[in-house]
Amino acid sequence: MKHKDGKPGPQGTRVFPMAILFVVLCGFSFYLGGIFCSERNRIEPSDVKDVTKAVRSSKESLVAPLQIKTVSFAECSSDYQDYTPCTDPRRWKKYGVHRLTFMERHCPPVFERKECLVPPPDGYKLPIRWPNSRDECWYRNVPYDWINKQKSNQNWLRKEGEKFLFPGGGTMFPRGVSAYVYLMQDLIPEMKDGTVRTAIDTGCGVASWGGDLLDRGILTVSLAPRDNHEAQVQFALERGIPAILGIISTQRLPFPSNSFDMAHCSRCLIPWTEFGGIYLLEIHRILRPGGFWVLSGPPVNYENRWRGWNTTIEEQKSDYDKLQELLTSLCFKLYNKKDDIAVWKKLSDDSCYNKLNEPDVYPPKCDDSLEPDSGWYTPLRSCVVVPDPKLKKSALKSIPRWPERLHVAPDRISDVHGGSASAFKHDDSKWRVRLKHYKKLLPAIGTDKIRNVMDMNTVYGGFAAGMIDYPLWVMNVVSSYAANTLPVVYDRGLIGTYHDW
Repeated sequence: MKHKDGKPGPQGTRVFPMAILFVVLCGFSFYLGGIFCSERNRIEPSDVKDVTKAVRSSKESLVAPLQIKTVSFAECSSDYQDYTPCTDPRRWKKYGVHRLTFMERHCPPVFERKECLVPPPDGYKLPIRWPNSRDECWYRNVPYDWINKQKSNQNWLRKEGEKFLFPGGGTMFPRGVSAYVYLMQDLIPEMKDGTVRTAIDTGCGVASWGGDLLDRGILTVSLAPRDNHEAQVQFALERGIPAILGIISTQRLPFPSNSFDMAHCSRCLIPWTEFGGIYLLEIHRILRPGGFWVLSGPPVNYENRWRGWNTTIEEQKSDYDKLQELLTSLCFKLYNKKDDIAVWKKLSDDSCYNKLNEPDVYPPKCDDSLEPDSGWYTPLRSCVVVPDPKLKKSALKSIPRWPERLHVAPDRISDVHGGSASAFKHDDSKWRVRLKHYKKLLPAIGTDKIRNVMDMNTVYGGFAAGMIDYPLWVMNVVSSYAANTLPVVYDRGLIGTYHDW
C-alpha cells in the first residue's frame, strides 16, 4: 500500500481484522455441526422405517406393469388371401409396361393401404413338415390350378387328391432336377467341395433347383415376380425353400455387390442381350469374383434345339454369338459346356477390368459416385461395377470353404463402422447365449415344426449362424437405414436382403 505521496504505508494494517473473521467463522461452523449431530441422534427407528417404506413404494411404482391398450383389426375379404401390397396386380395398370416396370415394387400410398388381417385360403392346414414338404404340400394352402394345368407336361407339379406333388421337373429338366444338378456338378466341381455355398435362381419356377441344392450344402435364393404363374414364390415357401419376390427390370436387386457364388437361369426368359445387356450387368454386380453364371435353354445348344424353339438356326446362332460377345466384354470367360448347360466364370484378375478404362469401350466402368453395394431402390446403370482391389480375399478362390467360412470374420467387416473381428466374435457368442433362452421360451426351435425364419434386423447374421444345425433356414434382413452389414452376411455363407420396413 502506498500513501497519496507515493511512500509505502504500514504493512500489517489489514492482517489483524482478517484473522478475527477467520476465527469467528470457524467457531460458528463448529456450533452448527454440534446442533446437526444432536438432532440426528434423536431420529427414532420408526422414522427410518417410514423413509424405507416410502423409497420402496416409489421403486414399486416404477416397475408396475405397462397398461397396453388393445387394438383389434378386421379380417380382409377372401380375395386378399394372396395380397402383397407392393407387388399387387390390382395396381399394375398404373405403371408402364416398358421392361416390365409394373412388376417391380410399387408400394401403395397411405390412403390406399389395407389395415386388415390377410386371411389364409379356405381349408388351410398346417404345412407339411420338412423334409417331406419339399416333395408335397396341401392343395388348399396354395390353390392354384392354372400353373398345374400349364406346366403339367414339364413335371413342375402334379395334383393328386388333397395334395400337390413336386416330381422335381422343370422346363429344361422334365426328367427330374437331380439328374440336372449332377450334370451341373460335373461341369462345376466347386459345387461339391464347399467352394460354392450361396446361389441365386432367377425365374425359379416352383424352386425345385434350389430345393435340390439344400442337400448338397448350397443355400439358394429363389427369385421370381408376381406374374401369370400366380405365386411361384408361395409354392417355394410352402415347400420350405428360400425364396423372395423380385424381378430384374429398372431397379437393382436388393443384394450387395459380390454376394453370390453362383447364379442360375434355366430358360428364365430374361432377354439378356437387350437394352445394352443391362440385366446381365446386374448379375455381374451381385456375383462374387470367380463365381459362376449358369444358363440352360435358348440359345445354348441351339445346334440341336432350334427346331423346338420356333426359330431358325441362323437366328439362334446370332443370339448365342451376341451373348458370348457381351459376356466377354463383362469379363466373363466360358468355363464349361455340355448339352443344354453352359457355364461362364466371372474373372477376378485386373487385366480385363483395366481395359474398361479405355475410351469408347462399352459397357464402361462405373465411376466412383455409384455405390456398389446400394441395392434398395437404386436404378440400374449401364456400366460395370469393378471388384474392389482391396478386397481380394472376397473372391471365390480366396474365401474359406463351407462350413469354415461361417465363423471367419470376412475382410469386408472393416467397411462397417465399428466393425472388427472381435465385434464379429462377440456377436456370435451373444447369440449363442440368447438362443439358449429362446429355446426355453419356444421349445419348437430346432424341431421340424419351424422351417422358414426371418431375422428382421440382423447385424452380422449371428442369429442364423447359431441355428445352422437346425432344420430351418433364415432370411437375414438389413435395414436400408442401418449400417450396411449384408456383405458380411453373404461372405460367411448366409443369405439375406435389404428392406426399409
